[in-house]
Amino acid sequence: METLPPVIVLVRPQLGENIGKAARAMLNFGLTEMRLVSPRDGWPNPDAGPSAAGADIVLDKAVVFESLADAVSDCAHVYATTVRKRGVTKPVVTPEEAAREIHGAQGRCAYVFGPERSGLETEDVALARKILTVPINPEFGSLNLAQAVILCAYEWSKQAALEQPTVTELGEPAPQAELEGMIAQFETLLDNAGYFFPPDRAPATRRTLRNLLTKPGWNHLEVRTLRGVLSALSNPRAR
Repeated sequence: METLPPVIVLVRPQLGENIGKAARAMLNFGLTEMRLVSPRDGWPNPDAGPSAAGADIVLDKAVVFESLADAVSDCAHVYATTVRKRGVTKPVVTPEEAAREIHGAQGRCAYVFGPERSGLETEDVALARKILTVPINPEFGSLNLAQAVILCAYEWSKQAALEQPTVTELGEPAPQAELEGMIAQFETLLDNAGYFFPPDRAPATRRTLRNLLTKPGWNHLEVRTLRGVLSALSNPRAR
C-alpha cells in the first residue's frame, strides 16, 4: 500500500501571512494537505494568499477544525514539533527520523505546529505520539512557522522521490574516438598558433591538455559543439 503524504496541522496560527508562507513551504516539497485549528483571525484570511506566492492549491484545500483532537482524529502517527516538554514523556525524533518512519508507516501521519508566539501547549503535545525537535543553537532557538514547516517537508521529500527540476538529461557519454578527434583538433589549432613552445615542454603540455579535455565526461552533443567552435576559430567567416 502506498504511503499517503503527511498532513500539516497548524494549531491556533496567528497571522494569515504566516499561514501563506507555510503553504508555500509545503508545496515546495510536494505537500498539499493543510489543516488549521482555530486560526486567530478566522479563515479564509486575505493576508495568506500573497504570502503563499502561488501555492493556492494548499490554501484552497485547507480545512478548519475546532480542536487539535478533531484535526488529527484520522491520523495514526502524530508528531508534535516542539522542544521537550516538562511532564510529557514521549519518544523524541528528528525531522529525518520522523520522515523515515512516515514513509514506512501504515495510516495517516501528521506534523503538528503551534502558534507563532508560544508554540504548542503541553495539552497539545499530549495528543501526539512523538515529539519532533531539531538540534538548534541553545542561545537562539527561535524558528518561525514557515521555517519549521519547511524543515519537516524537506526531510519528507528527500525520501519521496520527487522530480528534481534542475536535473537534466546529460546524454550518453561520448565514445573515446570522438574525444580523440576533439583533442587532435585542439592540438592542430594550437600547433598552428605556436602554442607548444618551447619544444622540450611540448609532451608535458600535450598531456596536461589531454587530462583537461578528458576530465569533464563530455557527451556526444558537447563534443560536436566544441569541435564546431574550434572549426569556427580556425576558419573564421569573412564579414
